[in-house]
Amino acid sequence: MVRTWVAGWAVSRQTVPPVEKSWGYYIEVADNPDEVGRHVLPEVRESLVRSAARSVSVPRTWMKTPAEPGEIEPWLSPGWVVAWEETGHLMAVDLMATHPDAPEGYTVTMETAGAVTYVRVMDAAGGQAAQGQMASLGEAVVVDRVMTSEAHRRRGLGHFVMRTLADRAVEEGAVLGVLGATDAGRALYETLGWKKHTTLGECVYRP
Repeated sequence: MVRTWVAGWAVSRQTVPPVEKSWGYYIEVADNPDEVGRHVLPEVRESLVRSAARSVSVPRTWMKTPAEPGEIEPWLSPGWVVAWEETGHLMAVDLMATHPDAPEGYTVTMETAGAVTYVRVMDAAGGQAAQGQMASLGEAVVVDRVMTSEAHRRRGLGHFVMRTLADRAVEEGAVLGVLGATDAGRALYETLGWKKHTTLGECVYRP
């Protein structure tokens, strides 16, 4: 599951492909003042965490692991800190089509560029009210950047974006959806049938 998420995230964000390492993957992150790159460990073992942490010398490098942050904190090298506020959840769902209608007063646009599909919901004035995107990986898709503007929340737009993306994924032959969620996002996705697969512990190198 972690490998699927890593591959799809890189496609969605149009980064260079993940580089395989002895402990997992490294992904370069461009145009982000808070993150220059991320180490992603598909498995959690003390030896792998220590190896990944020791390999880092550049500040603002992050490490993501499928574990509770407190579990891996004792294994970190000096300079590493747990980013408790950034820890999230890896989630998955068996995809199904639901043929959603846009909420009253809103219109939807959808476009695909390469392997990435973008959904945007516009209000009556033509402003963007919500958005989401997904990267297609054959039988799996990775959903990313699902957001609703503050003024348009609690109107069902997040549900609509997710269901619209799922419908397109099913049309393309996908059967599995994967995403990384915040605590707030997890609550939304669970109402749509998504299940937590694991915690995604977050650490950052800040020497």
